[in-house]
Amino acid sequence: MTARALDVPRADVDRVLAAGSAPRVAIVLGSGLAGLADAVGDPATVSYGDLEGAPRAGHVAGHSGALVLGELAGVPSVLFKGRVHQYQGVSAYDAAWPARMAAALGCEILIVTNAAGGVVDRLRAGDIVLIADHMNLMGTNPLIGWPGPVGGTPFVPMRDAYDPGLRASALSSAAEEGIDLHDGVYAGLLGPSYETPAEVAYLRGAGADVVGMSTVPEVIAARALGLRVLGFSLVTNVAAGENLSHEEVLEAGRGAAADLTRLMLAILRGL
Repeated sequence: MTARALDVPRADVDRVLAAGSAPRVAIVLGSGLAGLADAVGDPATVSYGDLEGAPRAGHVAGHSGALVLGELAGVPSVLFKGRVHQYQGVSAYDAAWPARMAAALGCEILIVTNAAGGVVDRLRAGDIVLIADHMNLMGTNPLIGWPGPVGGTPFVPMRDAYDPGLRASALSSAAEEGIDLHDGVYAGLLGPSYETPAEVAYLRGAGADVVGMSTVPEVIAARALGLRVLGFSLVTNVAAGENLSHEEVLEAGRGAAADLTRLMLAILRGL
């Protein structure tokens, strides 16, 4: 793949690779989930601000804005501490920058995590959901205006957007670690306002299990670039719940961080 096709400056790739070993796996850390970076062995950090191609947007609590390179469970990895969201005024294409950067760095796998609201009654705050599929309800797509990779096409099949083999490994690792891992469909909305009760009822009827404001652009771009994708939602609240706040989201993330870290390390050991 060429830098032109990815629209990632070659200087950015060189700067990141100069800081650490070439990664095999990329992990995007959602709101309140940056603690996984503490498990990286001999970490090297590159600020998004030092990368020409990184999208610029205002700061959101829980998203620090840095790449962390190093080994996780013996696997060379790069962690994206924070992401930009379309509700911050960037395009879907810019919101997909972690996927494009991961591909430019030579990664084979992209693992996305997010904080999400539970839509169905069976989910509670602190539950971890293995994403089986998603609904793009953001009204846009990161491939708009992009011809796709050289020799490729922007008409990307999404039937198995979340890799079946990786999902099977995640379920097996969760069982071995004694972690209760739920299965569900993620609905991506634009935000930044939370959902109304009527919208939650609509999403439930449409087949969504969790809802959030990220992830979908990254996954679409990753599949266009041939990356295998695995995704997790941390249920941080009941959608349309009373007194809902971003602080609640961050607190739920901190509470489940240990289980998610343990699960992620077990999955990586199995690669």
